Amino acid sequence: MSVSLRRALLSGAAGVVLALAASGAAQPVSALERFLDGLKTLRADFTQSVTDAQGQSAEHGSGTLLVQRPGEFRWDYTPHTSASGATAAAPGAPAAGQLLIADGRNLWFYDRELAQVTVKPLAEALSSTPMMLLSGPSSALQANFEISDGATHDGLQWTEVTPRGGSGDFQSAELGFAHDQLARMIVHDKLGQTVRLDFTHAQRNPALDAAAFAFKPPPEVDVIGTPQS
Repeated sequence: MSVSLRRALLSGAAGVVLALAASGAAQPVSALERFLDGLKTLRADFTQSVTDAQGQSAEHGSGTLLVQRPGEFRWDYTPHTSASGATAAAPGAPAAGQLLIADGRNLWFYDRELAQVTVKPLAEALSSTPMMLLSGPSSALQANFEISDGATHDGLQWTEVTPRGGSGDFQSAELGFAHDQLARMIVHDKLGQTVRLDFTHAQRNPALDAAAFAFKPPPEVDVIGTPQS
C-alpha cells in the first residue's frame, strides 16, 4: 500500500468523517448526519481490502477504530499476509501495520514497518482523511466536504462525500449505513486505488480510555513534523 493511500485513510483516515451540526441546529438530512447525531464515542472492528487501479487485489487486513468526538480517534491496522487472514511475520522482521491517532491537537501517523512517524496539526488535516468525518468539529463538515445521499444498494443507505476544492488526500468516499449504523466505507484515492472498510461489532457511545488517544513516538523511530503542544 502506498504511503499516500495510508495517509488518505487515516491519513488520512480514516475515517471513514466529521461531526454534526451544533446542538439546536437544523435536523440532519443525510444518512451520515443522522449517524453523527448524538454520537460521542464509537468503538468498532473492521476488515480492509485494497484494490489497485487495474482492479487487482493489492492488500487486505483488519484492525480497530475508536472515536471520541470532537477531535480524537485511533485507527490501528494490521495487514494480513496469508489467505487464512493470519499475519505471518518472519522471525526478527519489523512489526507490520499502521497506527493513526488524532489526539485533539495533532494527527499522528505511525508506520511500524518503516519505523517512521509523521505528525501535523489536526487543523491542517481536517479535509485530508475520511476518518476525520467521524471525529472532526461540526463546523468543518459542510465547510470541507460536499455531502449528498446516494442510492440504496447492497442493503445499505449510502452517503457520498467529496473534499471541497480538491485539497484532500482522497478523491471521494462512500459511507454505507444499515439502520443508521455505519457498516461500510469505500474510499477512492487520487492514484486510482480503492479501499473498502467493513465494520463489525460496533458500539455506540461506549466508555473509552483517554489513554487510547495519546501517542508518544517510540525512541527508535524517525519523526517527521513538529507536534503542537
